[in-house]
Amino acid sequence: MSPAPPQPRGRIRPMLAVGDLVLSALWVCAGALVKLAVYGPLGLGGRPEGDAVKIALSILYMFVFAWLEYATGGASYYPLTVLAATLSSGGGPAVYLFTAFVRIPTQVIGAVLGVNLIQLAFPKVGKGARLSVGAHHGALAEGLATFLVVMVSVTLKKKEMKSFFMKTWITSVWKNTIHILSSDISGGIMNPASAFAWAYARGDHSTFDHLLVYWLAPLQATLLGVWVVTFLTKPKKIEEPDADKDKTKKE
Repeated sequence: MSPAPPQPRGRIRPMLAVGDLVLSALWVCAGALVKLAVYGPLGLGGRPEGDAVKIALSILYMFVFAWLEYATGGASYYPLTVLAATLSSGGGPAVYLFTAFVRIPTQVIGAVLGVNLIQLAFPKVGKGARLSVGAHHGALAEGLATFLVVMVSVTLKKKEMKSFFMKTWITSVWKNTIHILSSDISGGIMNPASAFAWAYARGDHSTFDHLLVYWLAPLQATLLGVWVVTFLTKPKKIEEPDADKDKTKKE
């Protein structure tokens, strides 16, 4: 995952929603195709070599999606990156509403369409990651994973790193690391749109466990991550030299 180019402050661009729709559909298809390749033609499922191939291919297509985000001027497949960028940019109420009620729902619709498409083309693709622990344990794992990913994403955005390669490399490796650590607990999805799309295909998208683990926990973690980075990177106030203060008092 690469931080999307920031949306201009106070400006709403409806065409971003179209890009969000397309990229979200392509994102779920890309992840499913990697798994199909590893467990199918390559025959490496359940082996360490298979995990290495999945990581390498994941990093590769993350670079492709990072370039697509840049080429489209800020479209994204990742609701939490869009939300974090909006919150940290101070775009105003109109931009917040556009993100919450247009862009994020569009990303969810795109992910659902992508899952339907990949299942239609490859019926044996599976049904996505599932929660393997209790809801509260899963919410803690998914929330912590999201918090760590959002912190790195927002930090890189605030530092305005100019190197596309380094920025994408850092976020891709970091996200894959967090995904591996949390995959046995909650699937390590860290993407409410993708999680909803696979849950919708299974028919359990409206359960309490799904809403808590894959929506409430990541959203709260995103808000906390943005606040923490903003607090830690806030510029310090430069105090007036004592001589200037004395001069001001005399005047």
